Amino acid sequence: MSIEHPPKPAPPVHGGRHATPVGHAWLAQVPWAHPDAEALRARQRAEIAEVYGTTESEPGPAPSAADCAVFVVAYAGPGARGADRAAGGRPGGGAPVGCGGLRELGGGLGEVKRMYVEPAWRGTGVAGELLGALEEWARRRGWRALRLETGDRQSAAARFYARRGYARIPNFGAYAGLPGSWCFERALT
Repeated sequence: MSIEHPPKPAPPVHGGRHATPVGHAWLAQVPWAHPDAEALRARQRAEIAEVYGTTESEPGPAPSAADCAVFVVAYAGPGARGADRAAGGRPGGGAPVGCGGLRELGGGLGEVKRMYVEPAWRGTGVAGELLGALEEWARRRGWRALRLETGDRQSAAARFYARRGYARIPNFGAYAGLPGSWCFERALT
């Protein structure tokens, strides 16, 4: 599956490869190995390594094509706020500016993985659009809640998730007992 730049309007992310433009960006469901997805995940991991001072900061099993149920990339939309600020972006759109995915945990639960927005695009609403699309995708599949883990040095991420209705929960799965991990959950019903 390939994506043209800028992506063309198509059915929403839950029903096809591409989504219609929403506010600031185009959202496109892409394969895990899509070059834009790989580049954004690499930048996310580099940023995390800088924050924690190590590349070994993955507290649980790393997500992969085999266990990631869906992966979405946000592209700068024409006239999007911040299009002129995006490093390497093209004013008017087309540049990949954010991403996120979901891992199925079973029992109607999913885990948000690899949420990332380019620094120049933070505060523009792209993260909320990405998370909203992932939540809608999960709802349509009957998942009852989404969970996530973030680190104790990522207070901006924790505030973002709290504003989106995610509440702190005891650490789950591979994160149980890890003091630097903060886990959150939001019911989707």
